[in-house]
Amino acid sequence: MFFGYNTNGWSCHALEDAVRLLAEIGYRGVAVSIDHHALPPGADDLDARLDRLRRLLDDARLRSAVETGARYLLDPRRKHEPTLISPQREGRRRRLDFYRHAIRCAAALGSDCVSIWSGRLWEGVSPEEARAWLLEGLEEVLDLAAERAVRVALEPEPGMWIDTLQRFDELVDSLRRDDLGLTLDVGHVHCQGEGPLDEAIRWRAGRLVHVHIEDMRRGAHEHLMFGQGEIDFPPVFQALAACGYAGGAYVELSRHGHVAPEAAREALAFLRSVAGGA
Repeated sequence: MFFGYNTNGWSCHALEDAVRLLAEIGYRGVAVSIDHHALPPGADDLDARLDRLRRLLDDARLRSAVETGARYLLDPRRKHEPTLISPQREGRRRRLDFYRHAIRCAAALGSDCVSIWSGRLWEGVSPEEARAWLLEGLEEVLDLAAERAVRVALEPEPGMWIDTLQRFDELVDSLRRDDLGLTLDVGHVHCQGEGPLDEAIRWRAGRLVHVHIEDMRRGAHEHLMFGQGEIDFPPVFQALAACGYAGGAYVELSRHGHVAPEAAREALAFLRSVAGGA
């Protein structure tokens, strides 16, 4: 296992500057959040951007993942919309096109995975409709990813329809495919009372592809600097080691962009203190 950092916590920096600084600080991975300033869909110079970023990652010996959770990237009025379970078919197609773009980026960068989520359940949309749309969309996303040898991992997210690990398990049972991985956000599991954390990790070791990490309090979906929440981290790292997890644990402090370098240094110092030399 190694430590990485999500670029959604570097909103005040150019993407390439953020990558250079994270390498200097000592991180070994970067989770690239596609956004208006970071590999945006439709960019005329996308291939050149990807080439520069791939060379930068390679030179710094950094692993990478691709994140798809930017807040107002596809719709300037509605956060995180449209999704795979939006009521309008056109909206669902826009999300699929975006995931196609993310998969292209991940393939070009040699990233470990593309991380996605379900979207929220709209009023007037039945659970049966949402399930059918989500399964249909995931089938297409996974097929597209398989063509480029890219892993896809779905993150249970508070406020989304697939919000808990239990709902993720149910989705996997309905999907009946082996190639959908899990993005496990340690804070989300604690926030929603799905612990003990070490057991939650061990039970899903076979699906675990990607990890987000931050501190959090029970019942409050607020990503906190380590030490400001309630999480006991040593059992988390012991469980990851026990299940042979070799991917990244990516710090997700999206509201710390105004102090990104300081936050990144503080986070890495804490994580090394509780997990050793990862």
